[in-house]
Amino acid sequence: MISVAYIALGGAIGSILRYFTSLIFNSFFPNFPFGTLFVNLLGSFLIGLIISNLENQSSFDLFIKYFLIIGLLGSFTTFSAFSLEVIQLFTDKKITLCLLYIFLSIFLSILGAGLGYFINRF
Repeated sequence: MISVAYIALGGAIGSILRYFTSLIFNSFFPNFPFGTLFVNLLGSFLIGLIISNLENQSSFDLFIKYFLIIGLLGSFTTFSAFSLEVIQLFTDKKITLCLLYIFLSIFLSILGAGLGYFINRF
């Protein structure tokens, strides 16, 4: 039952961090969803980095797994906001920006997770 509490606490913190990060980015870049792009890239990198570090340890800390990875970073990153923003760009007839956003989000998030994961290997 403690794992549920860890997830809930991490989720609350992660979603608040995402909200404020998006507000900041959207105030500077109102025509492109840089806030969601940033949180997804940073979250992917951090998840890869943490998982890589945990693989080198003999025990898997439940606090790190449930609070940090599933709770905080799981709610910090957001596929649903990404999906909605893609639809908004498309319906606003910003097709080039829409395609650029899809490409950058998917490619750079995977690249970020891979970089985070393999950074300890160098």
